[in-house]
Amino acid sequence: MALDLIEQIRGFPRHLSQHVGGFVLTRGPLSDYVPIENAAMQDRTIIEWDKDDLEALGLMKVDVLALGMLSCMRRCFELLEQHYGERYSLASIPAEDPAVYEMLSRGDSLGVFQVESRAQMNMLPRLRPRTFYDLVVEVAIVRPGPIQGDMVHPYLRRRNGEEPVEYPSVELESVLGKTLGVPLFQEQAMKIAIVAAGFTPSEADQLRRAMATFKKGGMLHRFGDKLREGMAARGYDPDFADRCFKQIEGFGSYGFPESHAASFALLVYTSSWMKKHYPEVFACALLNAQPMGFYAPAQIIRDAQEHGVEVLPPDVNASDWDNTLAFPSGRPTGGLPSSSRWPDIRPRPYAIRLGLRQVKGLSEEDARCIAVARDNGYPDMLSLWRRSGASVAALETLARGDAFASMGLARREAFWAIRALPDEPLPLFAAAAAEEWGDVAQGAEALPAMTVGEEVADDYRALRLSLKAHPMALVRDQLTVTGRVPAQALWDLPDGALVRLAGIVLVRQRPGSAQGVIFITLEDETGVANLVIWSDRFEQYRRAVLSASLLEVWGRVQKVGKGEHQVIHIMAQQLFDRSELLAQMQVADGEMVVLDSSPVEPPLARADEVVRPLRDDPRLASLAGREEPAYPMPSLQSASEPRLRTIGQAGHWGTGQGVGRSVERAVQTPHTGLDAPNPFGPRDHHQGSGRVR
Repeated sequence: MALDLIEQIRGFPRHLSQHVGGFVLTRGPLSDYVPIENAAMQDRTIIEWDKDDLEALGLMKVDVLALGMLSCMRRCFELLEQHYGERYSLASIPAEDPAVYEMLSRGDSLGVFQVESRAQMNMLPRLRPRTFYDLVVEVAIVRPGPIQGDMVHPYLRRRNGEEPVEYPSVELESVLGKTLGVPLFQEQAMKIAIVAAGFTPSEADQLRRAMATFKKGGMLHRFGDKLREGMAARGYDPDFADRCFKQIEGFGSYGFPESHAASFALLVYTSSWMKKHYPEVFACALLNAQPMGFYAPAQIIRDAQEHGVEVLPPDVNASDWDNTLAFPSGRPTGGLPSSSRWPDIRPRPYAIRLGLRQVKGLSEEDARCIAVARDNGYPDMLSLWRRSGASVAALETLARGDAFASMGLARREAFWAIRALPDEPLPLFAAAAAEEWGDVAQGAEALPAMTVGEEVADDYRALRLSLKAHPMALVRDQLTVTGRVPAQALWDLPDGALVRLAGIVLVRQRPGSAQGVIFITLEDETGVANLVIWSDRFEQYRRAVLSASLLEVWGRVQKVGKGEHQVIHIMAQQLFDRSELLAQMQVADGEMVVLDSSPVEPPLARADEVVRPLRDDPRLASLAGREEPAYPMPSLQSASEPRLRTIGQAGHWGTGQGVGRSVERAVQTPHTGLDAPNPFGPRDHHQGSGRVR
């Protein structure tokens, strides 16, 4: 009986969900046509039927979806008017700017809407857009549909004059003329079915609906025989008919309507224009619009620096909650990339002042209280505490973020000053308490200065980035001695050269259309390196690929294109986890620095598919499974927090926790060494001992 009941409910919906942006239009009152119920959110109601029910009744359903880039562009326009006095909108940005297309043709598109992924950055120098319609094609072509339908390479060869543009018939030339004889859009697939196979408009619309199901409905195969028979009856070659249907099948994985691609291309162009002409405005707005897009704030900031933008650290006397534009300090910063591979880069008239929102753990309420009460600035910690009403916990969070430099306080001095704050006295004794606090705070002068490695480690812990130095710069000497080259050296190496290189893992991707190939982007102090890892190499070096924070690769350089339009990859042959180098970075005078044991968010890209695997891909689910890190690291205590016990007293590292999970669970909550990866070591720890400085 139980098994029979189970079989009957198999495939039933688990629960009802609410469409985030769908609404229904009816001629009369909505309640006369559809059942309505209260939603969980106050003052919200929902329709009890789903989209299929509404469609069956012929009711008009509209989906209104939000795009983070629209919010980002609004912020761009506000900053542009505030600081440059220029007013623009999406409609008024100058069209067809050659400088914008040249920037995109170099693959310089980090942060740009829809073309910032690894695949798009590689496609841009090959397609080399020169007009707006080229961007429409660019948006549509790097999709599972065109890739699986074998549409990409024929289009590129024809665009570059490497093969002739041919059409099977004059009637199809009118359908495929704009895309050089290659169907890239859903509308073209429908027109091919009508023109070449004799579909009626109604049947072509059914084909469109089948393509829009993204393989969930499995309906496309029903049209195969009809398409082939119809094309054969009209004299088309059977091989051409098979290729047409293969391309149409590709749309079942995910293909764009031309209208959709065109609307997205507008945002591609406008965001590219802003990045090209006002990189500080674009980066500042992009940071304030987070979380969105492909990259973490650390990569956005690094890219801004490579485009001539100075980035200033968060500070209680200068920062608001949001990131803002400020006048440059004129001082070089240690975190600035050693060089930029982009041409014609000049210093920008405005710098980005990081907002207090970048400090991990600080609430917006505390940050706004500090900004409102600031007036002409806070001369010391006591003044800040009393005037802003910020809690001691909030002040300690800011100290971890090194946000007291304008008071002349480094991290340790700031912690000392915070812990010396008195219990709030009665007004009669306030002066005496302030004098006593000043005497205690003077003791901070005896605290030892932090090493650069300690500072960088605490920066990543509190801000998820560092403006002082790149972690790889601190281990460069060790890497150079052993023959490991920086990423910048790849530009000078010939195609086919063997190379050894190491860098921080930014993003790992395994596209479903790439036949098991994994793409990894590494970063060092000079730039980025893109790795290609074939499936057999992945199986051989699976542990290093999945768990390394710092990855070393031995491989062969592959170059496509010429000059600044080159696309460079390293075809990986061997891979090694070198995360232990990041622990050595924090060693000072032979003693291990004990750092913070709290979760750390490093500059790992938001699109990393080990951290956020695609739920419908079992192979990606397995990537997030039960791999153990190759180099277990100690639990770490912040080096910036001075101990109230005796300096030099022995500390210890924490004990690890078991992390066994099923694959299904791992998809939702990946291995703790991966869900919030730590560039200074995974968070599955072993026991040990160390010295506290």
